[in-house]
Amino acid sequence: MILINQISGLSPRYLLALIIFTLTLLSTPGTQAQTIYVMDSGDTVRVTVFGEPDLSGEFKVDAMGRLNLALIGPIEVRNLTPDQARQKIHDAYLDGYLRHPDIAVEIIAFRPFFILGEVNQPGSYDYVPGMNVLNAIAVGGGLTYRGDEDDIEILRGHDASRVVIPATLATIVMPGDIVRVAERYF
Repeated sequence: MILINQISGLSPRYLLALIIFTLTLLSTPGTQAQTIYVMDSGDTVRVTVFGEPDLSGEFKVDAMGRLNLALIGPIEVRNLTPDQARQKIHDAYLDGYLRHPDIAVEIIAFRPFFILGEVNQPGSYDYVPGMNVLNAIAVGGGLTYRGDEDDIEILRGHDASRVVIPATLATIVMPGDIVRVAERYF
């Protein structure tokens, strides 16, 4: 109710701008899906088991998509959010190892992204949260004289589940993505 009273007190111009901004944010394709991060090979994760410093530490997700943790061994975390991984680790420790495990899972280093095609320095680069295609191209040394900024695609996913996404310079890049810049012919 308080929010409604505050909104009704706004000037019509400001209220219109707020409505347009909200509708734009809600109608942007893929915005919500891009904010949910799932883990995969190459991510570095801090697992904290409160009250158990010997079980806590930094772990790298291996090539099979697992974290190798003390006492419980390998835990599959590929395609899980940090909260889903926390719950899975909690349940594993609860199953005969700890009475009341209190677990925290935090991503401390993202897997790299890759850029190839018509950029000056193709290769693998460290991911920075909030990165878009324009940032990725800049990290890759910019476009070559043949690079076509209107013909870019992102390969996202893992092996059989990989999808090709047509991209613009504003498209968000996620860890593990392959950004491919095509050659222009004219």
